[in-house]
Amino acid sequence: MYENNFPNKRYRNTLQFLQKHISTSETILDLGVENPFSEIMISQGYQVENTTGEDLDIQFDSVNQSTAEVVTAFEIFEHLVAPFNVLREIKANKLVASIPMRLWFSSAYRSKSDPWDRHYHEFEDWQFDWLLEKSGWTIKDSAKWTNPTKKIGIRPLLRWFTNRYYIVYAERN
Repeated sequence: MYENNFPNKRYRNTLQFLQKHISTSETILDLGVENPFSEIMISQGYQVENTTGEDLDIQFDSVNQSTAEVVTAFEIFEHLVAPFNVLREIKANKLVASIPMRLWFSSAYRSKSDPWDRHYHEFEDWQFDWLLEKSGWTIKDSAKWTNPTKKIGIRPLLRWFTNRYYIVYAERN
């Protein structure tokens, strides 16, 4: 179902990590609008509710009002100017979150056509860990993986052995 190509490798690794830590009996608030991965979670038996596209830098109503036991945030925090704020507002005691890691050989992602599709932050793992710890979370497990491409060049070669994605399971302090 999930082959080893983009985005399937990312989806496969994310699903395996989620299944390792979160039971399908636990309710999930997934930060961000419905997306292909929230559909995958539902197809695997998870009870998922998504936020509705509000600006999570300044609007926390859906996070504050949620009764979900778990919050998931897959590649969302890099788009926020101040992810600390929404992390502090989460009421659930469990968090599974992933980010694309900063690559020393490539500048931060910025769409030329979509003003919202850009990365304000591209974290190194220690920076993301620090953000979570400062906002009241204790990291219990983490994993990283690469994102190789079939293109030719120095950067595509570096992507074969440089980790691109970082995922954590954390619990509220």
